[in-house]
Amino acid sequence: MVGQIPQRFIDDLLARVDVVEVVGERVKLKKAGRNYSGLCPFHQEKTPSFTVSQDKQFYHCFGCGAHGTALGFLMEYDNLRFPEAVEQLASRQGLEVPREGADDPQAQAREKKRQEGVNLLELAASFFRERLPMVEGQAARDYLERRGLSREVLRDFGIGYAPDAWDALKQHLVGHNVSEAVQVEYGLLVQREERGRSYDRFRDRVMFPIRDWKGRTIAFGGRVLGDAKPKYLNSPETPVFHKGRELYGLYEARQANRQLDRLVIVEGYMDVVALAQFGIRNAVATLGTSTSEEHLNRLFRLVGEVVFCFDGDNAGRQAARRALETALPQMIDGRQARFLFLPEGEDPDSLVRREGPEAFADRITCASPLSEFLFEQAAEGRDLQRVEDRERFVSAVLKALERLPEGVLKSLLLRELTVRTGVEPARFQALLQAREERAGQANGARGLANEKGASDASRQEEASSSPGRSRSGEPLGLMARTLQLLVHEPELVERLPEELSWCADNEEDGALCREVIRLLRAGRYRSSQVLLAHFHGTREGSRLQALARRELLIPRAARAAELDGLVAHFQQRLFRSSPQNEIDALLARERRGEKLSREEKQRLMELLMTLQGRGAT
Repeated sequence: MVGQIPQRFIDDLLARVDVVEVVGERVKLKKAGRNYSGLCPFHQEKTPSFTVSQDKQFYHCFGCGAHGTALGFLMEYDNLRFPEAVEQLASRQGLEVPREGADDPQAQAREKKRQEGVNLLELAASFFRERLPMVEGQAARDYLERRGLSREVLRDFGIGYAPDAWDALKQHLVGHNVSEAVQVEYGLLVQREERGRSYDRFRDRVMFPIRDWKGRTIAFGGRVLGDAKPKYLNSPETPVFHKGRELYGLYEARQANRQLDRLVIVEGYMDVVALAQFGIRNAVATLGTSTSEEHLNRLFRLVGEVVFCFDGDNAGRQAARRALETALPQMIDGRQARFLFLPEGEDPDSLVRREGPEAFADRITCASPLSEFLFEQAAEGRDLQRVEDRERFVSAVLKALERLPEGVLKSLLLRELTVRTGVEPARFQALLQAREERAGQANGARGLANEKGASDASRQEEASSSPGRSRSGEPLGLMARTLQLLVHEPELVERLPEELSWCADNEEDGALCREVIRLLRAGRYRSSQVLLAHFHGTREGSRLQALARRELLIPRAARAAELDGLVAHFQQRLFRSSPQNEIDALLARERRGEKLSREEKQRLMELLMTLQGRGAT
């Protein structure tokens, strides 16, 4: 599919779909008066606080604040992008999703290329699976048998074999009319620089397909059978594969259990597959990278608890410290993170075979909570009987707590810090507040610089605020700042005046700002993620992404006032150019029953007399 999905289709689709039916397929709901209730799938709770309204076609959790329509629920629960969620809802109704601009030749070419890539990778996955039972796959079968993998596990994970030949896959795909250039682009061939020849990237390796949320192959990992290096080889970055986003085994884990409550992050393909062989079907692996915020965002949408599994050596400890830094900002109340360190010289594959699945599952259950690991890391190498070392310990803990969201966990950690040091919690609160104020002052200084730049830009009719300028250090124009506030805080749309003449076409970002306001007012896009997804793949989407990535220096408590001030600026400039606009706005407020101040009434009379005088002359 190409082009943008029309808003009218989305509105019609949501009118046809019953949110109770969609949610009820994934959450056990009970009738509670006019609504339905159940345990929230987005955070851990024992008492139901999750409500679904059939009348309003809306869900809301009074515990974690999750809310939205059937479309938003699918995006959050099934971890879908906006177009994918629309397609899934439409397929339930037997509808074809229309696309605006679908006749654009460039859009058609992009979509054709993407689909060609997906089909190519599926074709390659079939080729590898077919080669495993053949004579040429004997060594690979022997290896897998030694690792104790059953046919069922091989089938579930789609494991195959890449023949020990320079161009076996290449010739197979060429026979299916797939060009060498496309095979190179999607990481299946390596291009030789000197002669321009190409050869198979994966040769004589056990092949592990990496799948997306739909189970489509998007990349491969290969484990060598001989002594070649590297031992494990991944596909490179391609138009459909970005290793910083994907997790090996996530699709298979969800297929095995749609009601997961915990996921274990391990290091490699064989760790995931070996644990699955022993019945532990909730393991995933990163793909040669550290765990990223995007990884954790995906996992915490699915489960309430993530367990990091590391080797017990120095490298494992260092990796755990990086994981802790990444996890801290994600730890809103209801989420848990644990850290499991394996004995020296063991990995999940070897340990589960030696100890058995029950013992390994016990290790997971008894893994160190994030709180214990945090205090352990802060105390490492320090003698807490010494005042100086205790001060450094406290500073390390407070530095970590600065990254932690406000909530019960943060309060409990401060209280635990009191127990370990004897310092009153109020003192720690004061220290944290002082740290935040210093950080705020630093941000404020940067903000003032941006304010000055924005004022200068305004005096020059904001000529410098073109959409192409996206470096975070450069000041935004006033309309761009308005748009940035709405992207970061979509609920602020409720403060905007109904009439949008202040958001003019001759303003940079003016038309886009009006479109964003229209979508937010439609009630379908009350999260930044969904709003950005609506514009995905368009020039406007790139602009919004750039604004979303920029740090919003204005404190949260001041953002509403900032938006009010920006809108007032645009209105005043508009009124100065056309008194009639100001008259219309004041009269519209009176018609809505709003009381005008004495100054506003006087201003209205002056404007009416001015227009009357112009008419007399």
